[in-house]
Amino acid sequence: MGSIDKVSIAGLLLGLGAIIFGQLFEGGHLGSLFQPTAFLIVVGGTMGATMLQSPLPVFVGGAKMVIWAFAKPPSNPRALIEQIVAWSWLARKEGLLALESQTAEVSDPFISKGLHLLVDGADPERLREVMHVEIGSYEIQLKQSAKIWEAAGGYAPTIGILGAVMGLIHVMENLSDPGKLGAGIATAFVATIYGVGCANLIFLPISKKLLAHVQALVSEREMLVDGLTGIANGDNPRIIESRLQGYVT
Repeated sequence: MGSIDKVSIAGLLLGLGAIIFGQLFEGGHLGSLFQPTAFLIVVGGTMGATMLQSPLPVFVGGAKMVIWAFAKPPSNPRALIEQIVAWSWLARKEGLLALESQTAEVSDPFISKGLHLLVDGADPERLREVMHVEIGSYEIQLKQSAKIWEAAGGYAPTIGILGAVMGLIHVMENLSDPGKLGAGIATAFVATIYGVGCANLIFLPISKKLLAHVQALVSEREMLVDGLTGIANGDNPRIIESRLQGYVT
């Protein structure tokens, strides 16, 4: 896992802190914002709806990806550029078959596949075509997983309203005790706060952050394919390096 994203953590704390301190400054009680029943309705209902719309692998993948919102996924495009340029110089001096010794040192299956195609003498356009098919599949898989958080952000406000209505029904059933009506209504609307708050402070921002990371990872793979294609074409290593630098600037 990459470095901790301090901006994401600060943003989450700032958003939650603003709501909590706003409640206190208005003379409200902090305890009125904590309603286990409302929390259960909103979180459980949102999770259930999201699971219903998503295949299990997609849902599990999205749940695992949440850590990317606070710690960047492993990625080092500049180091990869250096590696590609080194391969380019090696191929220029000793031929493409010299790269076969490099395949054993590569742990990433995608990079290994590209090197094997290069060593096998695949046509540059054929190499690009084969690798782009895999990139497309990789991008679709990651985007589907990341978008479960966008889906959760869409369902949460509605589930929050549902929780509020359920709370109001409970209040209406106890009209014989007017002294409890105010507190009961306030408790009912906490579910709406949870729904709207979770959607706009947590679920939707996480989705956008994950999609940004996905785009960066896809761009890194496209850069690799561009570099391998340049090696297959016999381009000058300096030209390859200059072209690949455009991906990280």
